[in-house]
Amino acid sequence: MAGPRYPSLYQINTRVWLTELSQKLGRLATLDDIPDAELDRLAEMGFDWVWFLSVWQTGPGAQQVSRSNAEWRREFQQTLSDLREDDIAGSGFAITGYTVHKNLGGDAALARLRERLRKRGLRLMLDFVPNHMGLDHPWVEEHPEYFIQGTELDRARAPQNWTWVKRKGGDLLLAHGRDPYFPGWPDTLQLNYANPATQEAMIGELVKIAGQCDGVRCDMAMLVLPDVFERTWGQRAPLFWPAATQRVRQRVPGFLFMAEVYWDLEWTLQQQGFDYAYDKRLYDRLREGRARPVREHFHAGLDYQDKLARFLENHDEPRAAATFSPEVHQAAAVISFLSPGLRFFHQGQFEGRKKRISPHLVRGPNEPVDEKLKEFYDRLLAVLRQPIVRDGQWQLLECTAAWEGNWTNDCFLVFAWRGPKGESLVAAVNYASNQSQCHVRLPFAGIAGKKWQLQDQLSPASYEWNGADLQGRGLYLDMTPWQACVFALRMR
Repeated sequence: MAGPRYPSLYQINTRVWLTELSQKLGRLATLDDIPDAELDRLAEMGFDWVWFLSVWQTGPGAQQVSRSNAEWRREFQQTLSDLREDDIAGSGFAITGYTVHKNLGGDAALARLRERLRKRGLRLMLDFVPNHMGLDHPWVEEHPEYFIQGTELDRARAPQNWTWVKRKGGDLLLAHGRDPYFPGWPDTLQLNYANPATQEAMIGELVKIAGQCDGVRCDMAMLVLPDVFERTWGQRAPLFWPAATQRVRQRVPGFLFMAEVYWDLEWTLQQQGFDYAYDKRLYDRLREGRARPVREHFHAGLDYQDKLARFLENHDEPRAAATFSPEVHQAAAVISFLSPGLRFFHQGQFEGRKKRISPHLVRGPNEPVDEKLKEFYDRLLAVLRQPIVRDGQWQLLECTAAWEGNWTNDCFLVFAWRGPKGESLVAAVNYASNQSQCHVRLPFAGIAGKKWQLQDQLSPASYEWNGADLQGRGLYLDMTPWQACVFALRMR
């Protein structure tokens, strides 16, 4: 199933959504209970991919840790003032098997959901967690050599990173999964990528997953890179991702890999077989609120930018509505989602939800809908459904001073989009807390000698321009703080 050059993805917190459905139905809801009308709505909104978070089997070991960890529990109580034990199911990333959790309806229910998505032109993305497994994964008994094993000296040096695991075949001291900058995740066990047998087993898991969905989001994908693994564990691991992605695509051509990745390793993972890598750098620069670093981010080549996943929130980050003021939120959204790459949205983002829901929880808080923000996203999604920004040509434009001594041109980001049938779109954002002015030359052919209407797709505003003026000094912009416009150019 061929897709657009620049697709859109919607992330769903599966367990939380099914808890809401269960409350409506008065019984335990499974994937089969997701209404067709909801899937229709996602297709009509223009999404190409739906990522169902946390569908895999987890175990009682991780759940017990989640319920007893005092720090985590404080976070849960901040999210749910009426927190109950049943709300804490354990992290969806402490996996005990890549089979669909029985409470969600099992593998058969997922297969039926995938078929329903396929009929609507929607592709299914699921999780793959390469770095670690849940505490009670069967491999603990069957293949302890797949995990990092330690000594009492290791435990004495860093007790937070190790745990004794009871086994029928003899207790072992095993490492918790972690990255090199933080203590271990106490509900997980670290896989040993220095062991080729572990890598082979994980490729086998990936091949199995590839039979159940169309793509995977790979959790903390950089942790199994040889340099990172050696820095964390003192052991050199062979390369994993090139062989893994190649082997999967031999079985399932076109299977998609998206990497959660940080530390400026996006390009590295793109080169090792990933279709997309998280663009955390853009997100961080948008949060800083300064236009120039954001604009400089877009100087990279399209061979890199086309393979970035642009986002303003996901299950790991705080909610965008809680992070950005309303005006900055809208400006940052226009920049993020009208740039090249994968447009990555999160359930609750359009409604302005402000409380992040931990992946340990299966219930979320009741929050009011921000109708003004929802209206903005409705307009933005309508723009993103247009072929010009799904398959067109993107270009970063240069903004020059409106007059000598006026420095505020430095506050702008302006993108041009050209469609296959000559359509033209200009996205302009004043990413600053001050009013700003600039001139910007448009790269579209045949502008001179005609009259043009610039219709803002995000508001009722419309402007008339003479083609000779546009061809000369360029489009003049005078925009209020954080103002964002998306102009469709139409000949009068």
